[in-house]
Parts: sequence; structure tokens; C-alpha cells
Amino acid sequence: MTVVADALGREVEMREPPRRVVSLVPSETYSVVVLAGADRLVGRTRYCVEPSIEHVPVVGGTKDVDVEAVVALAPDLVLANREENARGPVEALIARGLPVHVSFPCSVADSVGHLRDLARLLHVEDTHADALATLHDELAGDTRPPVPTFVPIWNDPWMTFDARAFASDVLELAGASNVFADRPRRYPLAADLGQRAPLPPERVEGRDTRYPRVTLEEIRDRAPQLVLLPDEPHEFTEADAQTLEALGIPRASIRFVSGKDLFWYGAWLLEGLPRLRASLHAESQRADGSIDRVPAKDATRTKR
Repeated sequence: MTVVADALGREVEMREPPRRVVSLVPSETYSVVVLAGADRLVGRTRYCVEPSIEHVPVVGGTKDVDVEAVVALAPDLVLANREENARGPVEALIARGLPVHVSFPCSVADSVGHLRDLARLLHVEDTHADALATLHDELAGDTRPPVPTFVPIWNDPWMTFDARAFASDVLELAGASNVFADRPRRYPLAADLGQRAPLPPERVEGRDTRYPRVTLEEIRDRAPQLVLLPDEPHEFTEADAQTLEALGIPRASIRFVSGKDLFWYGAWLLEGLPRLRASLHAESQRADGSIDRVPAKDATRTKR
């Protein structure tokens, strides 16, 4: 019997290898296929599109999981995430007696541990976790100066993340420094945008402050050398690039990138991290005068 603790402090028991897995997290769906094969999956969200698994039934989105549809699939294991999935449906699935594992990796190192736990739950070898641990150590030992970088995740208003978010750790390992690493979210929204005084700490205790809303003036003042515009969780457009260019950020410093490379934990990192690191390394070389930046219009862009 395998026992794995999850992010809610619960112990999830697997007496036999789970043959019917429902994944409510796109990156975990990808990891399941890489670790154990697509034949284990009997349910997924509409956002679980990597790799191509159109034959697997959809049970809603990450925030609007259809609890009855999941129950009807009689899964041996349900995979969820504390941040990505809405709390209500996950609690309902647990209350119905289903074996639900809830993850919450906040760093690449956490993701190594999560891959090991997932391999244990699936009763397969954890060689991918070993490979990710090796990659983590190699990138962590890189001494090249980091590239000051801004990554938005929304644009109405503009929104980003501080140092406590998973994507910030990915950026750091890839060779960047998050220009908003020290900027937590303030409450209410008007305070986050500098239009009123923020609530005192005791009034925001327990709220998630990792994702600040920022103004265009703040973005300009943080002086990023590089801006990465992902295609998820929000798909940024050429119009967004033009808005940032108008702040005085050089057009060639604005690139469209795959959001998966920034935000997907698990097995995807084995490809995503090196790809992101190669892009950042090219930028740091350009800053030293040895090569030119890659224009954003020529950058590879993926769509969900």
C-alpha cells in the first residue's frame, strides 16, 4: 500500500495501481501521460490538451468541475490542485469518498517532490523526478547575471506575481529576476493600484497576496530589461505589446512565450525550463553586446 500526504495535510492511500484516473489540472494530466500512459486517464478538464487526448471525457473546467460527472466515472484516483481548482467541487469529491490528491507546489524543488509523490501514487518509477532534480541543480548553479524581467498574467488591470509564486521560481532558475518579486498584492483593489491606503495586515490575513495588480507607471518604473507575454492564463496580443512599447520598453525586448513553460509544474518542466533558459541566456548575451535580441514577432508562440 502507498500512502502520500497532500497539500491539505490528508493522507491519500493507494492499495493498488490506479487504473482509472481523473485529472483536474492540465499540467498533472500531462505528467500522468508521461509517467504512466494515457490509458490511465478516464477524465480531464477542457483545458487538459497536452498531449493530445481528445478521446478522454471532459468533466468541466478547472474552476467549474462537474462533480456528478467525476463520480460517474468511478475513478481510483482524482488529481486536483489547491490553487488551480475551485475549493467547492474538490471538497464535494472528497465528501463523496473519492480518493482525491490535492497538490500545491510553489517552486521547482516542490515540483520534484510532487513528481515523486505522483509516481508513487501511480505505482511507477520516478526517473522523471530524478531528471528534474538534476536539471534544477544545474540551473541553480548558473552564475550568469539574471535578466530583470516582467511577466504579466492579466491586463485589465495589469496583474503579475511576486517571489512566492511558482512562476517566479521558474524565472529565477531560467536566468531572470522578477522585477515585481518584492511587490505583494494590497487590498482593496484601489489600494493595489495606488489609489487609496491599503488595509492593515490583520485585515488581509489569510488572503492570497502573491498576485498584485500593477499600473503601467509601476511597470515602467521597475525598468524590466525583458518582458515575456505568455499565452496563458491570459493570451496576450500584439496590442498589449504596443501598450508596453509605448512605456519606453524597447520593442525587441518584448517576447511572446508559451505560458506552459512558466506556469506548468511537473514533467513539463523537463522541456519548458531549458527552453526558457535558452531564451533568457540569449538575452543576457545581448546585454553584454555579443548578440542581438530576438524580435518578438519572430519568437515561437504556442496557443492553448
